[in-house]
Amino acid sequence: MKIPPPQITRAAVATLAGLWLATATLSGSATAETPSRSVEVRPTKAALKSAAQLRDQALKSDEALQLLTALTTEVGPRFAGTPGDLAGVEWTRRKLVDLGFTEVRTPEVIVPRWVRGEASAEVLAPYPQPMVTVAIGGSIGTADEGLIAPVVMVKDLAALQALPAGAVKGKIVFFAGRTERTRDGSGYGKAVRSRTEGPSAAAASGAVGVVVRSIGTSTNRIAHTGTLSYNIGAPRIPALAVSNPDADMLERQFASGREVSLRMRVTARDLPQVRSANVIGDLRGTDLAEEIVLVGGHLDTWDLGMGVQDDGVGVAIAIAAARLAAQMTPRPRRSIRVVAFANEEFGLSGAARYPADEGDESVGKHAFAMEADLGDGPVWKIGGRVPPAHWPLIEGIHGVVKGLGVELGDNTSNGGADLGPLRRRGVPVLAPALDATTYFDIHHTVNDTLDQVDPAHLRQSVAVFAVAIYLSAMADGPVERLPTDPATR
Repeated sequence: MKIPPPQITRAAVATLAGLWLATATLSGSATAETPSRSVEVRPTKAALKSAAQLRDQALKSDEALQLLTALTTEVGPRFAGTPGDLAGVEWTRRKLVDLGFTEVRTPEVIVPRWVRGEASAEVLAPYPQPMVTVAIGGSIGTADEGLIAPVVMVKDLAALQALPAGAVKGKIVFFAGRTERTRDGSGYGKAVRSRTEGPSAAAASGAVGVVVRSIGTSTNRIAHTGTLSYNIGAPRIPALAVSNPDADMLERQFASGREVSLRMRVTARDLPQVRSANVIGDLRGTDLAEEIVLVGGHLDTWDLGMGVQDDGVGVAIAIAAARLAAQMTPRPRRSIRVVAFANEEFGLSGAARYPADEGDESVGKHAFAMEADLGDGPVWKIGGRVPPAHWPLIEGIHGVVKGLGVELGDNTSNGGADLGPLRRRGVPVLAPALDATTYFDIHHTVNDTLDQVDPAHLRQSVAVFAVAIYLSAMADGPVERLPTDPATR
């Protein structure tokens, strides 16, 4: 992915991150069709037998939970550009070395530095009330005294765009649309545009501020943050998210039929970009060791919680599953690579940097890639986007893990936000789909803490990822490439 000019870096890249779930869901919800097949590449009986043993071993292992506990306790939040971010990079580098990974490295990634500051919002009329709120990531600040304006309530972007000209000029826009609870995360994908695109869309129509119902499914009085996407063609205006109970209260005030006005205050600001890093480590294969099976998660977090479900658990799944797979007999043929990506939350910086650092020749040796970034699980479906000849690989993985409650998906998956730059360069992706039913209760909130992890779910997720890694590493080659996007070059 090309990095846009500085003034729209977060706007372009963060929109891709925020809308990835929507795209993935639309593709994944299409009628599943058996891919057309040429010469099929199926897992061998020996590999399938070892994969079944691996599954059973993984279900007894708590290494991922131990890693996640240590990361949460010894480092904590890892917001891009902060000392916690750098501490997370060093912790992960040291852990990979200690666990026997080779060629462990931390290539530099330049990341934005945004300071949240303080945020407040209160209803002034018709019925004065304070609200629980957080600044949306990337928001500018208000004047010191805050901003007071009447409010216009809309459901979503479409409703905003349907208003007559001048309807929101000089006013605050309140996006009231709710996030639907879904297993595949599609509810988030549909709702998130109000947060990512809403501020610029409102500003283009003359609004002076935005308040968004939290893009999350929690009924607790906590607010969900996340990134907005300022468009260079519109003024930048401050933006806040309020908790779902406060959004409900605000809707009831509108139901009175009287004019609603708010005071909002934000002290957020941007600082100069700083250095972070991807963390990369390999477990060497055998006869196909020059080819790579990549498994990753993103190391960075938001600043509000501990970064457990989003996405410390993904990094822990990747490390634990890779190690379990590498220890099997026969040993994996391809090398297994773990990547802890930098700054997914604030612009996919590490994902964009990774293929640029690797170069075309190395990217061409990436046989398969997969990512864990939707909480602790469990995995409920396995799909992918692979060459038709390798669809039997997905079927083979499914055959080993279907007893764990895993359905067979289709061959239209996008894989994960951090895998986008690789997929667009032709790298096939596997997609173990993590159950997101409760994930968006705590996503981007103060409640993203270790007590929210279900150890049984985590063990099942590690087992599925380990089987996917192992059978991918054992598959016969060569592995064909996916169609590439020339715009990524």
